[in-house]
Amino acid sequence: MSEGFILSLSFLSMDFSLKGMLSVTLILFGVIDILGSIPVIIDLRKKNGHIKSLEASFIAAMIMIVFLFLGESILGLFGTDIESFAIAGSLVMFLIGMEMVLGIHIFAPDTDDHGGAHVMPIAFPLIAGAGTMTTLISLKVEYSYVDIITGVILNILFVYFVLRNSSKIEKAIGPGGTNILRKVFGIILLSIAIKIFKNVVLGM
Repeated sequence: MSEGFILSLSFLSMDFSLKGMLSVTLILFGVIDILGSIPVIIDLRKKNGHIKSLEASFIAAMIMIVFLFLGESILGLFGTDIESFAIAGSLVMFLIGMEMVLGIHIFAPDTDDHGGAHVMPIAFPLIAGAGTMTTLISLKVEYSYVDIITGVILNILFVYFVLRNSSKIEKAIGPGGTNILRKVFGIILLSIAIKIFKNVVLGM
């Protein structure tokens, strides 16, 4: 029993790296950019009544983990590839950015029988978007699955905190601040969408 326990510890030490976990967490934090998405979250909550924080966070985590292991295979089943997936995601991001900047409604409010916001477009593409998916596949080259999954979980916990407290964050920022942030981050979202589109198209 002691030998098996030692072997288990050896396996964990080989697969888990504190430095790797921190690196993955910071990379995903920058890609997901949940703080930059606060104006979008506030806007969605206003349109739909409230946000299903736990459900959206859980489904986003499941999408990311499933895609980490099966992403390229899943896309292959549909006869597409990661480049096409990234382009499609960038187009959705672009439309969301247009909504924020111009103050228009392109996506119809997505509600259920209780009036709550569904996980779309929060879980995908806002949290687990094309940029996150492509990043997850790229991270597999340098980091272990344990490091990547740990980074995903830590980011999802922070995402849940932001979603859960979006109304308090809105009050702290104020209506004027929210409107300014919405315009600014709308432009940022547009630029990110264009960058993803440009990088994929030029890299193909």
